[in-house]
Amino acid sequence: MAEHPIVETTAGRLRGTVNDGISIFKGIPYGGPADGVARFKPPIKAASWSGVRDALEFGPRALQSDNSFALMPELIALFKAEPIPMNENCLVLNVWTPAPDGKKRPVMFWCHGGAFISGSGSSAWYDGTNLAKKGDVVVVTINHRLGAAGFLYLGDLAGDEYAESGNVGMLDIVEALKWVRDNIAAFGGDPGNVTIFGESGGGAKVSVLMAMPAAHGLFHKAIIQSGVAVTVMEREDATNTAKAVLDELGLGAKEINRLAAVPSEKLIGAQTAVLAKAPGIGAMMNRRKVGFNPVFDGRVLLGHPFEPAAPKISSNVPLIIGTNKDEILLFVPQLSKLDEAGLQVRMKAFLGDLAERIVSAYRRARTNASAAEIATAITTDQFIRNASITLAERQAAQKGAPVFMYLFKWETPVLGGMLKSPHALEIPFVFDNVATDRLSGDAPTKFALADKMSRAWLAFAHRGNPNHEGLPKWPAYDSATRATMTLNDECKVENDPYGPERRAWSAS
Repeated sequence: MAEHPIVETTAGRLRGTVNDGISIFKGIPYGGPADGVARFKPPIKAASWSGVRDALEFGPRALQSDNSFALMPELIALFKAEPIPMNENCLVLNVWTPAPDGKKRPVMFWCHGGAFISGSGSSAWYDGTNLAKKGDVVVVTINHRLGAAGFLYLGDLAGDEYAESGNVGMLDIVEALKWVRDNIAAFGGDPGNVTIFGESGGGAKVSVLMAMPAAHGLFHKAIIQSGVAVTVMEREDATNTAKAVLDELGLGAKEINRLAAVPSEKLIGAQTAVLAKAPGIGAMMNRRKVGFNPVFDGRVLLGHPFEPAAPKISSNVPLIIGTNKDEILLFVPQLSKLDEAGLQVRMKAFLGDLAERIVSAYRRARTNASAAEIATAITTDQFIRNASITLAERQAAQKGAPVFMYLFKWETPVLGGMLKSPHALEIPFVFDNVATDRLSGDAPTKFALADKMSRAWLAFAHRGNPNHEGLPKWPAYDSATRATMTLNDECKVENDPYGPERRAWSAS
């Protein structure tokens, strides 16, 4: 294999590198400039080039505020990596392939997390080398516009020119999928077998793509990890957010044409100021009153993605969906030390009049649980698991393609075990990168589980079914049995895990 493989794309030739037998191409432009007059506008195709372009380094990440979620310093240290420069012109993607040899391998297209305001496809967590090598697949990761640059809805303030501005970050992803359709065969991938997958905000992106007419036909399978978008922002709420940004910038509604000249650092400053006044993270994965998220605009999104039902255009798309046992502890690790008095105060603030009934239901279901465990379970379910179950139910109800549900329960030993099974912990298991990630710590059992999980995701990419010889039979999910694969040192199928807790919410 050549040390620097060269691939011919529709825009020109690219030179990549080879690592551990995998050909890697980084920083490939899939879209054109997105700054100045192109700001808040749908993406345009990348310009062609002559000669051979180096694809040896990651491209810029989108504009964002570092540590957008105010994580505790000990957690930041676990995620810390060499920062990649930011730039509005961030429409780039990366490809890992066993070989650019004309074969038709499944394509796994990753949408990074970060709640639509942060993140990058170039994180070491998303390195596709091990997946590509183990599963004979092509892995693609992308960057796209985030925050105000990607989701500032100006349509009701400035008219048709900006009618799609609240969803240009999603349209960027569609543009990247079009690039895959037109180019991935040259990298040894099959444009007719594309699996979109993502975690947290990336899972929400997958949810939205499933409902976007512009994305229809560009992917064939979907995986949603710890992040859903049953609903998105209403136009009124999104317009109020836009007004708040304009206020921070000292601009009136009739001065939107001046936004194109606002320096990027000022745009990020206004975004950060608006988010500081937004609701807490409990609303992060669903519709917010204030924030930067996809918008039900009547143009790009013709309805809420999974409300009141799953999108018919994706009824034939097989789906894996699941959550981690203790999602909330990544954001509020203090919950793991909560006492009884703290439980009562927090749940009253969190649930209002529902608090007493919900807490009582969880206590009956978990008779030996501590106050901290009750608080963690309730907040995790309200934060993300309930919506994931709703999405799974509605997709399965279409009876067009199977849905497979999982519950990740493996606990990390880092930070004295206080995180248990938090948000994002499953990512290095899926990518089979646990040898190098820090969040999973030094527990030797992680390697066997990473092998089982990565093989399940790979099997799904190949055949639309995650079953393989290393796991017990994983049945499809439905609202009758609610078969769920619990992923831990021992993997097993449970019907309706935490069923009494689930029913407590449905009774509310």
